[in-house]
Amino acid sequence: MTPPSSVDRSLLRRGLLAGRRAFAATPAFAAAEQAVRQSLLPLLAQLEPELLGVYWPLEGEFDVSSLPGLRALPFARREPVAMQYRRWDGAPPAVRDEFDIPTATGALAVPDVVLVPCVGFTRDGFRLGYGGGFFDRWLAEHPGVTTIGLAWSGAEAVFVVEPHDRALTLILTERELIAP
Repeated sequence: MTPPSSVDRSLLRRGLLAGRRAFAATPAFAAAEQAVRQSLLPLLAQLEPELLGVYWPLEGEFDVSSLPGLRALPFARREPVAMQYRRWDGAPPAVRDEFDIPTATGALAVPDVVLVPCVGFTRDGFRLGYGGGFFDRWLAEHPGVTTIGLAWSGAEAVFVVEPHDRALTLILTERELIAP
């Protein structure tokens, strides 16, 4: 195994995204989504979020768009670099953020539980995202929020945790719930 200090995060990210695309094209993907849903719903019932921060699913990500309850979607800005959540009524989004990701137009809000997509993750609760640092910045500004990283088990990786990285409360895969 390559030592973490020598792992290039952008190369790791590209490899993990390619692996995720390949996994999403297999019959096992639907079963994995069902397994995550079967674990996530009772977990959310236990946490009882007042407002659940979700994300609009990109290719190969777990689809959180049909989860029950009051929800909010992130809106990311290029300048100044920032992310905020906006209340979402569940209707198909009619607008996109500054990175062309569908988002909501509702009032600004701070969810108390946030689902975070993971390109990669560590057993220590750290995630590798898309490289913009948006979730890490938001989490640094909202330290009391419960965070659940959603990842596929094949995305477990080894990488150096950088000073801006924020640990997640939990990570859920189709195989297990990881509580670092």
